[in-house]
Amino acid sequence: MPNTQSNSDPDYLVLGSGLAGLSFAALMAKAGKKVKLLEAHEFAGGYGHTFVEGEKYHFNAQLHYVWNCGEGRIVNMFLKKLGLADSVTFEEYDANGFDHMRLPEYALNIPYDKDKLCDRLSELFPEHADSLRRFIAEVWDTVAELDKLPEPLNIPFILCHALSNLRVIKYRKATLQDVFDAYKLPLEAQALLALQWPDFLLPPKKLSFFAWVTLFTGYCRGAYYPTHHFEHVIDSLVKVIEDNGGEIIYQQKVSSFILDKKRVVGVKTMDTNDRTDFREYHGHDIICNFDPKHTASMIGMDKFSNSVRAKLEYDYSPSNFVAYCVVKDIDLRDFGFGRWNLFHSEQADLNKAFDDMYDRADYTAPSFVLTTPGFLSADNSDCPEGEQIIQFLTVANYAYFHDLKISDASAYRKKKKEIFDAIITIIEQRYIPNFRQHLVFKMMGSPTTNESFCGSPEGNSYGSNLTPKNFAAGRLDHRSSLDNFYFCNASAGYPSFNGTIGTGCKLYEKLTGDSVMDGSKQ
Repeated sequence: MPNTQSNSDPDYLVLGSGLAGLSFAALMAKAGKKVKLLEAHEFAGGYGHTFVEGEKYHFNAQLHYVWNCGEGRIVNMFLKKLGLADSVTFEEYDANGFDHMRLPEYALNIPYDKDKLCDRLSELFPEHADSLRRFIAEVWDTVAELDKLPEPLNIPFILCHALSNLRVIKYRKATLQDVFDAYKLPLEAQALLALQWPDFLLPPKKLSFFAWVTLFTGYCRGAYYPTHHFEHVIDSLVKVIEDNGGEIIYQQKVSSFILDKKRVVGVKTMDTNDRTDFREYHGHDIICNFDPKHTASMIGMDKFSNSVRAKLEYDYSPSNFVAYCVVKDIDLRDFGFGRWNLFHSEQADLNKAFDDMYDRADYTAPSFVLTTPGFLSADNSDCPEGEQIIQFLTVANYAYFHDLKISDASAYRKKKKEIFDAIITIIEQRYIPNFRQHLVFKMMGSPTTNESFCGSPEGNSYGSNLTPKNFAAGRLDHRSSLDNFYFCNASAGYPSFNGTIGTGCKLYEKLTGDSVMDGSKQ
């Protein structure tokens, strides 16, 4: 029988415990509101959750490093609001090179200091030094304009303040490739600057210039990793909710929505552990942390206004292949690894590299990123002493893997192994000889893994695709056009650790009038 509620309805029923929903719920619980979260998974955190394998290896679900964690920045102000700033702390990546970019013939370490970045680029490409310096100056001038824009961003405001938003207007439809071409940067310089492409899972020809500028300069302000790993961050937010009377109910998958005219009053769920257990949950306000487009299709698109329906016509971001590995009897620091990420591409043409992998499932000349979280913190609780975790990530096509898994499970497993072997071959050739001999654990995830374990439609990694069309003024925000029903997720805000926390904070501010980020630096 359904489990209906009436007198004990929470102020906020939050659907999903990804970082945006979790952040919102923690703020509301801390403010004294009655909060209840429903989570289909057995863990909270969405893509930020941590899972344990072999009873000793703790892996973050995706490859993460974060920004806007410094004093006065959004993440810092959020944690202060919750009373967590002293317990949830972060370690900085190497300021002299937080991202190491590598091509077969070129190497560039990205520093925090933009003048030092210009000097390094000029040394590598002396004939293009002037255009490179002008490009970097334009990047910082553009982000200065973006930082001053209000949220939600709207076109009338931009046009009314045109003189102070010249670059916002100029580049509103631009890709990163468009701006590279405008400054006539050499292909190899383009590749070194855009090798962070796995942070977006888009190549320069598709990636919004604004999206790239925001993230690139954000990391240059400070790249961070949690002192006690991401597990501690999520657990701390969960504790705030529970210590303040909130509740998280796990393994509850929303199967349908309960409506009363233009008002969402609750949901029906199925227990993912006991599929015969069906329940109902109600709330005064419903906060939806899972994908807005999927949500709207469940409720019925006809229930939403024309303007919201238009904003829901976004395409999803690509998905990824990820490999979780552990090595033993080797110290990766001896091979040049440390407090940084390594981005590698066998091809200088990142557009072609992306197309080869995504459109043709050809990984013979891969482009990928790897991280070594054990070097980013003194907390060694993620794996046993004498062992080191190393993770690899690259793009993967959901449709390809989905169809392959259904049609031929053996071929699906073989393809994952093929991608892994292609990456490890590069690692052994260029970085760590005999890497395979030291490998004591490996596990691989594909786009269908993302779909199964993180509930992301089509295995998407960032919600709406970070193209100029989707990353623009007038994009979807918390407003659903339904009474008391609010979107709170990467597609109704911004993706990434910093972006989703910011999304949760902004919705909290809208509904309470209480400021989280008063005086913060954007």
